[in-house]
Amino acid sequence: MRAGDASSSELTELLSPSLFAEERVIVLEAAGEAGKEAVDVVTTAAQDPPEGVVLVVVHNGGGRAKAMAGTLEQLGATVHHCGKLGMGEHAGFVRAEFSSHGVRVSPDTAVALVDAVGTDLRELAAACSQLAADTGGKVDVDAVGRYYRGRADVTGFQVAERAVSGDVGGALEALRWARLGGVPHVLLADALADSVHSIAKVAPAGRGDPYRLAPSLGMPPWKVKKTQALTRGWNPASVGTALRIVAALNADVKGAAADPDYAVETAVRRVASLRAR
Repeated sequence: MRAGDASSSELTELLSPSLFAEERVIVLEAAGEAGKEAVDVVTTAAQDPPEGVVLVVVHNGGGRAKAMAGTLEQLGATVHHCGKLGMGEHAGFVRAEFSSHGVRVSPDTAVALVDAVGTDLRELAAACSQLAADTGGKVDVDAVGRYYRGRADVTGFQVAERAVSGDVGGALEALRWARLGGVPHVLLADALADSVHSIAKVAPAGRGDPYRLAPSLGMPPWKVKKTQALTRGWNPASVGTALRIVAALNADVKGAAADPDYAVETAVRRVASLRAR
Protein backbone atom coordinates (compact mmCIF):
# COMPACT_ATOMS: atom_id res chain seq x y z
CA MET A 1 0.00 0.00 0.00
CA ARG A 2 1.01 3.63 -0.40
CA ALA A 3 2.22 5.16 2.82
CA GLY A 4 0.06 8.25 2.38
CA ASP A 5 -3.06 6.08 2.05
CA ALA A 6 -2.35 3.87 5.07
CA SER A 7 -4.00 4.69 8.37
CA SER A 8 -2.16 4.08 11.62
CA SER A 9 -4.75 1.48 12.63
CA GLU A 10 -4.22 -0.49 9.41
CA LEU A 11 -0.46 -0.44 9.84
CA THR A 12 -0.70 -1.41 13.50
CA GLU A 13 -2.80 -4.44 12.55
CA LEU A 14 -0.47 -5.49 9.74
CA LEU A 15 2.66 -5.07 11.85
CA SER A 16 1.30 -6.94 14.86
CA PRO A 17 2.25 -10.56 15.61
CA SER A 18 -0.10 -13.12 14.08
CA LEU A 19 -2.11 -15.46 16.31
CA PHE A 20 -1.79 -18.13 13.61
CA ALA A 21 1.96 -17.71 13.03
CA GLU A 22 1.37 -16.72 9.41
CA GLU A 23 4.23 -15.17 7.51
CA ARG A 24 3.59 -11.75 6.06
CA VAL A 25 5.34 -9.34 3.67
CA ILE A 26 4.24 -5.71 3.86
CA VAL A 27 5.38 -3.31 1.13
CA LEU A 28 4.98 0.35 2.03
CA GLU A 29 5.37 2.47 -1.10
CA ALA A 30 6.02 6.22 -1.31
CA ALA A 31 7.09 6.19 2.34
CA GLY A 32 8.29 9.78 2.09
CA GLU A 33 4.65 10.86 2.01
CA ALA A 34 3.65 8.99 5.18
CA GLY A 35 1.88 10.94 7.92
CA LYS A 36 3.33 11.39 11.41
CA GLU A 37 1.20 8.65 12.97
CA ALA A 38 2.12 6.16 10.23
CA VAL A 39 5.81 6.99 10.65
CA ASP A 40 5.54 6.37 14.39
CA VAL A 41 3.89 2.99 13.87
CA VAL A 42 6.49 1.86 11.30
CA THR A 43 9.53 3.00 13.29
CA THR A 44 8.17 1.44 16.48
CA ALA A 45 7.64 -1.88 14.70
CA ALA A 46 11.13 -1.66 13.16
CA GLN A 47 12.70 -1.44 16.62
CA ASP A 48 11.40 -4.92 17.44
CA PRO A 49 10.04 -6.56 14.25
CA PRO A 50 7.30 -9.16 14.89
CA GLU A 51 8.31 -12.71 14.09
CA GLY A 52 7.35 -13.77 10.57
CA VAL A 53 6.82 -10.19 9.35
CA VAL A 54 8.99 -8.67 6.60
CA LEU A 55 8.57 -4.93 6.06
CA VAL A 56 9.73 -3.39 2.77
CA VAL A 57 9.81 0.41 2.82
CA VAL A 58 10.17 2.19 -0.54
CA HIS A 59 11.52 5.70 0.13
CA ASN A 60 12.89 8.26 -2.33
CA GLY A 61 14.85 10.15 0.31
CA GLY A 62 12.56 13.19 0.32
CA GLY A 63 9.01 14.16 1.26
CA ARG A 64 7.50 15.18 4.57
CA ALA A 65 8.74 11.92 6.14
CA LYS A 66 12.28 12.46 4.85
CA ALA A 67 13.88 11.52 8.18
CA MET A 68 12.18 8.13 8.18
CA ALA A 69 14.75 6.59 5.81
CA GLY A 70 17.68 7.51 8.05
CA THR A 71 15.85 6.34 11.17
CA LEU A 72 15.14 2.92 9.69
CA GLU A 73 18.75 2.58 8.56
CA GLN A 74 19.94 3.38 12.10
CA LEU A 75 17.60 0.70 13.41
CA GLY A 76 19.39 -1.89 11.27
CA ALA A 77 17.29 -1.99 8.12
CA THR A 78 18.91 -3.55 5.08
CA VAL A 79 19.24 -0.78 2.47
CA HIS A 80 19.06 -1.32 -1.28
CA HIS A 81 19.86 1.84 -3.25
CA CYS A 82 17.65 1.83 -6.35
CA GLY A 83 18.21 5.05 -8.26
CA LYS A 84 15.99 5.65 -11.27
CA LEU A 85 17.53 5.06 -14.67
CA GLY A 86 17.88 8.01 -16.97
CA MET A 87 16.43 8.29 -20.45
CA GLY A 88 18.11 5.76 -22.74
CA GLU A 89 19.60 3.66 -19.92
CA HIS A 90 16.91 0.98 -19.88
CA ALA A 91 18.30 -0.80 -22.93
CA GLY A 92 21.64 -1.08 -21.13
CA PHE A 93 19.86 -2.56 -18.13
CA VAL A 94 18.20 -5.13 -20.40
CA ARG A 95 21.52 -6.16 -21.98
CA ALA A 96 23.07 -6.53 -18.52
CA GLU A 97 20.13 -8.68 -17.38
CA PHE A 98 20.48 -10.96 -20.39
CA SER A 99 24.21 -11.15 -19.76
CA SER A 100 23.51 -12.37 -16.21
CA HIS A 101 21.61 -15.27 -17.82
CA GLY A 102 24.51 -16.00 -20.15
CA VAL A 103 22.77 -14.50 -23.19
CA ARG A 104 24.15 -11.80 -25.48
CA VAL A 105 21.64 -9.60 -27.31
CA SER A 106 22.01 -6.80 -29.84
CA PRO A 107 21.21 -3.16 -28.98
CA ASP A 108 18.18 -3.35 -31.31
CA THR A 109 16.83 -6.34 -29.38
CA ALA A 110 17.21 -4.53 -26.06
CA VAL A 111 15.41 -1.46 -27.40
CA ALA A 112 12.63 -3.65 -28.83
CA LEU A 113 12.07 -5.24 -25.42
CA VAL A 114 11.91 -1.86 -23.68
CA ASP A 115 9.42 -0.62 -26.30
CA ALA A 116 7.27 -3.74 -25.81
CA VAL A 117 7.39 -4.11 -22.03
CA GLY A 118 7.94 -0.56 -20.77
CA THR A 119 10.43 0.86 -18.27
CA ASP A 120 9.38 -0.95 -15.10
CA LEU A 121 12.63 -2.69 -14.07
CA ARG A 122 10.90 -5.63 -12.40
CA GLU A 123 8.91 -6.36 -15.55
CA LEU A 124 11.99 -5.97 -17.73
CA ALA A 125 14.00 -8.33 -15.53
CA ALA A 126 11.19 -10.89 -15.59
CA ALA A 127 10.93 -10.60 -19.38
CA CYS A 128 14.67 -11.14 -19.79
CA SER A 129 14.53 -14.22 -17.60
CA GLN A 130 11.56 -15.66 -19.50
CA LEU A 131 13.03 -15.02 -22.93
CA ALA A 132 16.42 -16.43 -21.96
CA ALA A 133 14.79 -19.62 -20.65
CA ASP A 134 12.17 -20.13 -23.37
CA THR A 135 14.33 -19.42 -26.42
CA GLY A 136 17.37 -21.41 -25.40
CA GLY A 137 19.38 -18.21 -25.37
CA LYS A 138 18.54 -17.26 -28.97
CA VAL A 139 16.97 -13.88 -28.29
CA ASP A 140 16.53 -11.41 -31.14
CA VAL A 141 14.04 -8.77 -32.28
CA ASP A 142 11.76 -11.41 -33.81
CA ALA A 143 11.66 -13.36 -30.54
CA VAL A 144 10.69 -10.22 -28.64
CA GLY A 145 7.94 -9.56 -31.18
CA ARG A 146 6.54 -13.08 -30.87
CA TYR A 147 6.36 -12.90 -27.09
CA TYR A 148 5.23 -9.35 -26.46
CA ARG A 149 3.36 -8.12 -29.52
CA GLY A 150 -0.12 -6.96 -28.52
CA ARG A 151 0.39 -6.37 -24.81
CA ALA A 152 -2.85 -5.15 -23.25
CA ASP A 153 -1.31 -2.65 -20.82
CA VAL A 154 -0.69 0.00 -23.48
CA THR A 155 -0.67 3.62 -22.32
CA GLY A 156 -1.92 6.71 -24.11
CA PHE A 157 1.65 7.93 -24.55
CA GLN A 158 2.61 4.75 -26.39
CA VAL A 159 -0.31 5.31 -28.76
CA ALA A 160 0.69 8.94 -29.25
CA GLU A 161 4.35 8.13 -29.85
CA ARG A 162 3.48 5.68 -32.61
CA ALA A 163 1.07 8.19 -34.13
CA VAL A 164 3.59 11.06 -34.34
CA SER A 165 6.16 8.55 -35.65
CA GLY A 166 3.90 8.00 -38.65
CA ASP A 167 3.18 4.36 -37.79
CA VAL A 168 -0.52 4.27 -38.70
CA GLY A 169 -0.99 0.54 -38.23
CA GLY A 170 1.02 0.41 -35.01
CA ALA A 171 -0.80 3.42 -33.56
CA LEU A 172 -4.22 1.94 -34.29
CA GLU A 173 -3.21 -1.46 -32.88
CA ALA A 174 -1.91 0.18 -29.71
CA LEU A 175 -5.09 2.25 -29.49
CA ARG A 176 -7.29 -0.86 -29.58
CA TRP A 177 -5.25 -2.47 -26.81
CA ALA A 178 -5.35 0.73 -24.77
CA ARG A 179 -9.13 0.88 -25.02
CA LEU A 180 -9.44 -2.81 -24.09
CA GLY A 181 -7.24 -2.05 -21.11
CA GLY A 182 -9.62 0.69 -20.00
CA VAL A 183 -7.54 3.79 -20.79
CA PRO A 184 -10.05 6.70 -20.76
CA HIS A 185 -10.69 8.71 -23.94
CA VAL A 186 -9.57 11.92 -22.21
CA LEU A 187 -6.16 10.48 -21.35
CA LEU A 188 -5.68 9.23 -24.91
CA ALA A 189 -6.57 12.66 -26.27
CA ASP A 190 -4.28 14.41 -23.78
CA ALA A 191 -1.35 12.13 -24.65
CA LEU A 192 -1.79 12.75 -28.38
CA ALA A 193 -2.05 16.50 -27.80
CA ASP A 194 1.08 16.45 -25.61
CA SER A 195 3.11 14.70 -28.32
CA VAL A 196 1.93 17.06 -31.04
CA HIS A 197 2.57 20.15 -28.91
CA SER A 198 6.03 18.83 -28.03
CA ILE A 199 6.88 18.52 -31.73
CA ALA A 200 5.54 22.02 -32.34
CA LYS A 201 7.93 23.34 -29.66
CA VAL A 202 11.01 21.29 -30.45
CA ALA A 203 10.98 21.26 -34.27
CA PRO A 204 11.73 25.01 -34.68
CA ALA A 205 14.52 24.78 -32.10
CA GLY A 206 16.52 22.37 -34.24
CA ARG A 207 18.93 19.65 -33.17
CA GLY A 208 20.73 21.54 -30.42
CA ASP A 209 21.86 20.26 -27.02
CA PRO A 210 18.71 19.04 -25.17
CA TYR A 211 20.10 20.28 -21.84
CA ARG A 212 20.54 23.81 -23.21
CA LEU A 213 17.19 23.85 -24.99
CA ALA A 214 15.18 22.42 -22.08
CA PRO A 215 14.80 25.64 -19.99
CA SER A 216 13.58 27.76 -22.91
CA LEU A 217 11.20 25.05 -24.12
CA GLY A 218 9.82 24.35 -20.65
CA MET A 219 10.51 20.61 -21.03
CA PRO A 220 12.88 18.18 -19.31
CA PRO A 221 16.04 17.33 -21.30
CA TRP A 222 15.08 13.68 -21.80
CA LYS A 223 11.79 14.73 -23.37
CA VAL A 224 13.52 17.24 -25.66
CA LYS A 225 15.94 14.54 -26.81
CA LYS A 226 13.14 12.04 -27.41
CA THR A 227 11.04 14.58 -29.33
CA GLN A 228 14.00 15.63 -31.48
CA ALA A 229 14.13 12.07 -32.80
CA LEU A 230 10.44 12.32 -33.75
CA THR A 231 10.50 15.69 -35.53
CA ARG A 232 11.98 14.32 -38.76
CA GLY A 233 9.16 14.12 -41.30
CA TRP A 234 7.18 17.02 -39.83
CA ASN A 235 6.94 20.52 -41.33
CA PRO A 236 5.12 23.71 -40.26
CA ALA A 237 2.04 22.88 -42.35
CA SER A 238 1.63 19.32 -41.06
CA VAL A 239 2.27 20.42 -37.47
CA GLY A 240 -0.38 23.13 -37.82
CA THR A 241 -2.89 20.60 -39.12
CA ALA A 242 -2.07 18.20 -36.27
CA LEU A 243 -2.58 20.98 -33.73
CA ARG A 244 -6.05 21.63 -35.12
CA ILE A 245 -6.85 17.90 -34.99
CA VAL A 246 -5.90 17.51 -31.32
CA ALA A 247 -7.74 20.72 -30.41
CA ALA A 248 -10.92 19.36 -31.97
CA LEU A 249 -10.35 15.97 -30.30
CA ASN A 250 -10.14 17.67 -26.91
CA ALA A 251 -13.70 18.93 -27.37
CA ASP A 252 -14.88 15.63 -28.87
CA VAL A 253 -13.86 13.49 -25.88
CA LYS A 254 -15.47 15.96 -23.48
CA GLY A 255 -18.93 15.64 -24.95
CA ALA A 256 -18.89 17.23 -28.39
CA ALA A 257 -18.69 13.92 -30.27
CA ALA A 258 -21.49 11.37 -30.35
CA ASP A 259 -18.95 8.50 -30.46
CA PRO A 260 -15.68 9.26 -28.61
CA ASP A 261 -14.15 5.94 -29.72
CA TYR A 262 -14.58 6.93 -33.36
CA ALA A 263 -13.30 10.46 -32.64
CA VAL A 264 -10.10 9.21 -31.00
CA GLU A 265 -9.41 6.58 -33.67
CA THR A 266 -9.97 9.10 -36.46
CA ALA A 267 -7.67 11.64 -34.83
CA VAL A 268 -4.92 9.06 -34.28
CA ARG A 269 -5.18 7.90 -37.88
CA ARG A 270 -5.09 11.47 -39.26
CA VAL A 271 -2.11 12.54 -37.13
CA ALA A 272 -0.14 9.41 -38.02
CA SER A 273 -0.88 9.98 -41.73
CA LEU A 274 0.46 13.54 -41.62
CA ARG A 275 4.08 12.58 -40.99
CA ALA A 276 6.07 12.41 -44.21
CA ARG A 277 8.04 9.23 -44.75
